[in-house]
Amino acid sequence: MPGRLRRWSGLLVLLSALPATALAALPSFDAVRSAHAPSDRLLLDRQGQPLQVMRIDPRVRRADWLTLDEISPALRDAIVLSEDRRFWDHGGVDWPALAASAWANAWNTRTRGASTVTMQLAGLLDEDLARPAGGRSLGTKFSQVLRAQQLETRWRKTQILEAYLNLVPLRGELVGASAAAQQLFGKHASGLDRSEAALLAALVRAPNAPAAQVERRACDVLRQQALPCDSLALVLAQALDRRPGPALGPQLAPHYAAALLRQQPTPAAGQPWRSTLDARLQRVATQSLRQHLAELRGRNVEDGAVLVLDRRSGDVLAWVGSAGSALSGAAAVDAVLARRQPGSTLKPIVYGLALQQRLLTAASVLDDSPLQLASGGGALYQPQNYDHGYKGAVTVRAALAASLNIPAVRVAQMLGPQAMFDALQRAGLQPSESAGFHGHALALGSAETSLRDLTGAYRMLANGQLYGPAVDHIVADMLADPAARATTFGLDSPLVTRGWAAVKTGTSKDMRDNWCIGFSSRYVVGVWVGNASGAPMHGVSGTQGAAPVWRDLVQWLHASQPSAAPAAPVGLVRRGSEWFLPGTEPRAGEPTGLAAATWRSGAFGIDSPRDGAVLVLDPDIPMAAQRMVFSGAAGRWSVDGRALGSGTRLTWLPRPGRHVLERRGEGGHVDRVSFEVRAAAPPRR
Repeated sequence: MPGRLRRWSGLLVLLSALPATALAALPSFDAVRSAHAPSDRLLLDRQGQPLQVMRIDPRVRRADWLTLDEISPALRDAIVLSEDRRFWDHGGVDWPALAASAWANAWNTRTRGASTVTMQLAGLLDEDLARPAGGRSLGTKFSQVLRAQQLETRWRKTQILEAYLNLVPLRGELVGASAAAQQLFGKHASGLDRSEAALLAALVRAPNAPAAQVERRACDVLRQQALPCDSLALVLAQALDRRPGPALGPQLAPHYAAALLRQQPTPAAGQPWRSTLDARLQRVATQSLRQHLAELRGRNVEDGAVLVLDRRSGDVLAWVGSAGSALSGAAAVDAVLARRQPGSTLKPIVYGLALQQRLLTAASVLDDSPLQLASGGGALYQPQNYDHGYKGAVTVRAALAASLNIPAVRVAQMLGPQAMFDALQRAGLQPSESAGFHGHALALGSAETSLRDLTGAYRMLANGQLYGPAVDHIVADMLADPAARATTFGLDSPLVTRGWAAVKTGTSKDMRDNWCIGFSSRYVVGVWVGNASGAPMHGVSGTQGAAPVWRDLVQWLHASQPSAAPAAPVGLVRRGSEWFLPGTEPRAGEPTGLAAATWRSGAFGIDSPRDGAVLVLDPDIPMAAQRMVFSGAAGRWSVDGRALGSGTRLTWLPRPGRHVLERRGEGGHVDRVSFEVRAAAPPRR
């Protein structure tokens, strides 16, 4: 008898006589089941409804623990036939099989392994007993046998098989029958048929074996059951061709779940992850976005995003980062967080700043006519309205609500780029580049921001946290005025809702981004439509792209209770149909808006210069010949707080810089305009 055979024979005799209590600290079945940590965690909405299955462990793929009754009988049978035919009869060790294995090992011949399901489970429960790359030593085999006997003594057979099917490694990162069934066959383990069960049983022996080898082993399992192998090749090919995906379960908020994982610690094992989302609203938002994007597909639009916030608490109620892979070629990109040019959605912030600084009122009149501004390097900045037309004299209310570009740039001239840039930062928009980089184009949304930050800024405006309750109320009142926006959008546009809502659209350069942001009495809703690639859309305006989705959501949110207009803050002054900050209102009996522009001399009682005017000095003309003429209604005039004189017409020797001209009329009423004087650019050589 060879020496190796004598050693194996002696070991078998010793093992058969050892008590099953040689090893200690065997975990109970309940402890093992409780310690099972799925690689995916369920995310619940604010009412406790399932919302999203989240991947939290990137190393392995484990699904929820399944009871034996939740696992297909076909798989239970296949595992026993493939791994341990006498499982239901032995006490943890299949002694005849172990003897046969020892004999074959002694003579260097190949045979089926002698490790029972119980012995394999012992290795899965104790890393020290796991199978090393070079094979187990006799000492390791000895310990594994003892542990198997312990398991059989303390656990029921059904518990052993159940734990084994939940813990056994299968293909690649897949651990357990549930994860393998989901990822390879797209179904729950309870629905596995005989062919699929045979394939999983074949993977137990060699999880990453070539397909041909897996097929041969699976066919052997089927033949032991007197079943044909005809469909194995196709089933296996389909399983191996499947791309890894999320675990089976709800997939309503993948981008929100990913953002949550980056921001919050993982809950304790076994505990679901709770969110502030509303599953019903999340479904409505996703469905509306997909529907409207499908309608725009012929106009080169494939991506979009939606964010809904609770106006009071700031809770995120819906977060749709993409319309999904059926429409988008970049469904993994979270467009809620992507930074893009917001277009005209920044205008409320610009006008609010001018109101706060008392440079104008909602009734002030702006000039919507061709405008050219120096932008450095000798180039001219010539803003255009969306329709390339001009409205002439317009009130601030109409200019903002109708989203006219040229008046907004004139307001930007009054404020200056740095003041606007600082305001955007205070609003949490994290604008890109610098004030000098963007210049006056900041007013038209040239600085990039994200839908998350932009919707948050509108929530600040809704709650009176941007410029204070009084100014923010005036801005919101203008944004909610359907008559004021009618010149651009008409009286029946997607911006019109059943109840009160303040809303603004925006379209970036070349129609690459399309926005609609607004708020009601209870909610703030932001929508973006465009292409993740940055490709321009084909003729899609704000009312055609993002606004229909916005209105769908506002109407759904207020289906049972229409949004009510907010009460005006204490201290605001009402004149006619307009609101004013104290001290900026017209005198009793004076008209406001365009009527005031006709009744009084000029928009502010000042004919010249126009508000926002820019004067460039000519180095070839004597300074005395370049004196500025101030004209308007009679009054006392001052420049930058320095008295200039009284009357209806005065002259002033200009000096470079930004200046404020004031005319104080009878009764102490003050009219004010801002203008800028620039030194001549040096001649080119």
